[in-house]
Amino acid sequence: MSRIGKSPIAIPAGVTVEVKDAVVTVKGKLGDLSQEFTDVSVKVEEGQVIVERSSDHKNDRSKHGLYRALINNMIVGVSEGFTKELELVGVGYRAANQGQKLDVALGFSHNIVLEVVPEVKVETVSEKGKNPIIKLTSHDKQLLGQVAAKIRGFRKPEPYKGKGVKFVGEELRRKAGKSA
Repeated sequence: MSRIGKSPIAIPAGVTVEVKDAVVTVKGKLGDLSQEFTDVSVKVEEGQVIVERSSDHKNDRSKHGLYRALINNMIVGVSEGFTKELELVGVGYRAANQGQKLDVALGFSHNIVLEVVPEVKVETVSEKGKNPIIKLTSHDKQLLGQVAAKIRGFRKPEPYKGKGVKFVGEELRRKAGKSA
């Protein structure tokens, strides 16, 4: 029994949801998103989106909660947007951006230059005495997570000193070093 899939999604003001031929399209002030769906039915009634499954097969039950969560993320994205912050921990680690080009120095012989997709806005914050922070904002949660994971993948945090690229607020599993 899907508890997430059962609950209806409220549509905020300024957001329109259309369902045509197994494709949900959501439009709002920050942009528009679309998502295909299978094995469930999606209806828009009285300012709410309702996701229902056709049977109780395992595949249908798993997709019921999945598509409800995806549609909810689309509605929240086009109305409010999503933000992820990455922190660069390490001596000499720097980040700068010029428009959509992100230039990151992570201790390699050359800087890493990443051309970020136009749907994701990039901002870098560098204050003296604090670690540089990369702020990513977008209306598409999946794309935002993918770009953040790619940047984090350049130098993942290591378990001994915690150096690398990590999400702000991320708890790292630390290890003890060599014992004398």
